[in-house]
Amino acid sequence: MRKIYTRTGDKGMTGIHGGDRVPKDDIRIEANGCIDELNTVIGIVRSLLPVEDVWQELLHEIQRELMVVMSHVATPSALRDADPERPGSGNPNELRAAEMVVRCEQAMDAMMLELEDNGYFLLPGGTQVSAQLQFARAVARRAERRLWTLDRQDPVPGDILRFINRLSDLFFGMARMEMQRQGWGEERWQSFAYKRRKINS
Repeated sequence: MRKIYTRTGDKGMTGIHGGDRVPKDDIRIEANGCIDELNTVIGIVRSLLPVEDVWQELLHEIQRELMVVMSHVATPSALRDADPERPGSGNPNELRAAEMVVRCEQAMDAMMLELEDNGYFLLPGGTQVSAQLQFARAVARRAERRLWTLDRQDPVPGDILRFINRLSDLFFGMARMEMQRQGWGEERWQSFAYKRRKINS
């Protein structure tokens, strides 16, 4: 590639897998934009962590899988399976989202063994890493919402939906874990409603 710009999107259209062109605010493009933003925030988190940090490997794997996820989101369901009679159909990138769901759950289970119990809504912030992880959590939630909107128009693989859902949970746990391992106190907003009911009853 000799030039970064192509001028092909100057009229508000962009290409998707299979060659079709759609408006740049199409829900498929919006969903992928959120995933791209999420991947970027994860990159910021990794840049703030020491290279030897135990989270680097998992975050790197997540970033790589998000690239694969984006390629599948960009592929309409009608083209998802390769058809020799339909040039451009299928997706050559192997989706490992189901495997990554398990990895995320294992990481969360391990963190829960070390994390102090929490019965409060927490204010995002704290260390730079914790704040960026909370940002990643919020972007993951938005990506999930956009994917469900797309799913109503064109089915999204269930493994992708589960993977993005687990990421928001993972990043919340990591944000709390980062505060704990740096010795920072969490800023509480208020206790969960069910705990307030127990106190008042």
